[in-house]
Amino acid sequence: MAFDNTVTVVGNITRDPELRFTPGGAPVASFGLAWNRRDQNGEDVTSFFDVTCWRDLAENVAESLSKGARVVVYGRLDQRSWENQEGERRSKVEIIADEVAPSLRWATAEVTKNSRDGGGSSGDSGGGRPATGAGNFPTDEEPF
Repeated sequence: MAFDNTVTVVGNITRDPELRFTPGGAPVASFGLAWNRRDQNGEDVTSFFDVTCWRDLAENVAESLSKGARVVVYGRLDQRSWENQEGERRSKVEIIADEVAPSLRWATAEVTKNSRDGGGSSGDSGGGRPATGAGNFPTDEEPF
């Protein structure tokens, strides 16, 4: 049985996207996202998420977005666990983004399509999931 854990979150970027590269050369970008909502008592509540983007999406996010931008993030939830320096077990839930877009509710944007042969990483179509074997999306589809 397959479970669908996709989420769509609209919020503000809390820190500039940080672009890094894996030892294998795959681009990965991460940024913070704040989501504001009202609780049952009418009080404002803010939830914070870490968002991770891979490959072409990572490069485009790092080049296009910055702290304070309102964005729409579509992706999947992923839980990571680790042990800190004191030996304590830690974990967090993050969003692995498949799509990130500026919110146009209170802003405008100019979209520039990247060429598919212009140095993209490993020929993928910019999806958020790392290429790790079976179940990858087709790589020969036009993104739009």
